[in-house]
Amino acid sequence: MMIRTDILQGDCRDVLATLADNSIDLIFTSPPYADQRKTTYGGITPDRYVEWFLPITEQLLRVLKPTGTFVLNIKEKAAKGERSTYVLELILEMRKQGWLWTEEFIWHKKNCYPGKWSNRFRDAWERLLQFNKDRRFNMYQEAVMVPTGDWKHKRLAKLSATDKIRDTSKTVSGFGKNISHWLDRPQAYPSNVLHLATECANKNHSAAFPEALPEWFIKLFTQDGNTVLDPFMGSGTTNIVAQRMGRNSIGIEIQTEYCELAKQRLEPAAIKLFDIKQNYGTFTENPLYAVH
Repeated sequence: MMIRTDILQGDCRDVLATLADNSIDLIFTSPPYADQRKTTYGGITPDRYVEWFLPITEQLLRVLKPTGTFVLNIKEKAAKGERSTYVLELILEMRKQGWLWTEEFIWHKKNCYPGKWSNRFRDAWERLLQFNKDRRFNMYQEAVMVPTGDWKHKRLAKLSATDKIRDTSKTVSGFGKNISHWLDRPQAYPSNVLHLATECANKNHSAAFPEALPEWFIKLFTQDGNTVLDPFMGSGTTNIVAQRMGRNSIGIEIQTEYCELAKQRLEPAAIKLFDIKQNYGTFTENPLYAVH
């Protein structure tokens, strides 16, 4: 199966308009956070962030398949002694736009940057917000199952009579469990907290995330031959991982040097680099860079 990796250079607000409706299986991206990456991307203030981002999410809603998923890696900043609310405001406005806010994952950054602040502790986590167009979307939970762990050998060695039936929660929550069901289970479903180190070798990009982050979500929400989109590609981490996993991908990046960096990092047999003047449906003509 031929895997296609397309790098589109330009402002995603313009480039997204060239993509076909309902053509993307997974959108995974980390846009510039408010008031950050000013030297690279100019910086967007918290009070303007929602206004700036909504036209982009409108296009993402259009290009995502009804069965697809949008995962947004973002973190609100702290300034003048309090947290900004722009991420929460964005979620509310996206729901008005037609998005379903389906889930929220937490990326626990195991090697977060040390520091000291007068009224808070260091940030050791970031949000990964999951949005969908429809409540019925593709999700392959078995692809991200984890080993059950050594705890079960001791816990399941001697089962009581209660352990062998559905024991209803004493809190009257309606939940219950049958411990004996774990006897033959080598794997379990993970939680919505991902424990991953940050990217130390940042590939000459100011905000590269670890390859394990997009890899986990690509496993969860796509299959071989599906298409992954990163509208804020940076140095191409999402596209590199997608290519390695047998997924087609599209990366959009406004900075020329990052497009070139992504091109160098990707497998040359599957990549094409195009400018924003090319129409996505016909961009096999006059590529700026192509290796077949």
